[in-house]
Amino acid sequence: MPVPEALRGRLKAPVIAAPMFLTSGPDLVVETCNAGLLGTFPALNQRSTEGFRDWLQEIQGRLEPHAAPFGVNLIVHRSNPRLEADLAVCVAEKVPLVITSLGAVPELVAAVHGYGGLVFHDVVNARHARKAAEAGVDGIIAVAAGAGGHAGTLSPFALVSEIRSFFAGTIVLSGAMNTGRDVAAARMMGADFAYLGTRFLATEEAQVSEAQKRMVAESAAADIVYTPKVSGVPASFLRQSLAAAGIDPEGGAAPHLDMASEAKVWRDVWSAGQGVGGISDIPKAAELCRRLIADYREAVSGAAEEARGEGWL
Repeated sequence: MPVPEALRGRLKAPVIAAPMFLTSGPDLVVETCNAGLLGTFPALNQRSTEGFRDWLQEIQGRLEPHAAPFGVNLIVHRSNPRLEADLAVCVAEKVPLVITSLGAVPELVAAVHGYGGLVFHDVVNARHARKAAEAGVDGIIAVAAGAGGHAGTLSPFALVSEIRSFFAGTIVLSGAMNTGRDVAAARMMGADFAYLGTRFLATEEAQVSEAQKRMVAESAAADIVYTPKVSGVPASFLRQSLAAAGIDPEGGAAPHLDMASEAKVWRDVWSAGQGVGGISDIPKAAELCRRLIADYREAVSGAAEEARGEGWL
């Protein structure tokens, strides 16, 4: 399976900590990368392009010599007035991985490729994946059913298999994964990397309230509601936070996507994926990374040994 040369041998396990709106910041990125996994954050988590540049420089200054690469998420949508300026900063600072959402643009891909960076694009269906492939992205993030944030509704088996039928690049799977064993399963089904968000939300370094972290650790999969009634685009939210905000996911019209009001909406209504049912603690990010790496390696070696013992190999 295709792993980009720029990432080959630079991670201790095939895990990307997903960029979470209002949640991922320098501390979470640095601790994740220094522990050997790829950390990311959304550019819009900083209030300005100048602040975004400051964060990039801070992260680069805090990374250890053998740290894993990091990435930045850019919203490629007409309602994001900062896209051009933030992309220019990514180019100037040579961000190793740019993750695009809500739009695959060849010109952006060319700008990142111009300094040797990678572009991964997140999709929820094969139609969007084809557009991303045509734009020349290096990787496609398959956001399957059960993922947090702007999730899809397709089974991971169906989504990864269909994308692989026409895309020869890197495939990253997102959706309800918490452990190294889950990551190993994603690899076995054809993905090159696993994309974990909710599990990293419940870490000490996540930039959210302790109440939100506790809600994640205390919730079950049945507490996740998939609805467009928060920001205009279907996304997964914690049922208790919807109720606290007075939002009925079944009633009323969905609003239009508006990046200017996104921060307030997502601050008051908390997103998470169906993987909450497997989360019960709030560790430091470095400790979580150590667990994921050890569990992944044990799962991979153990699966081969079990298969031989059962006569499958």
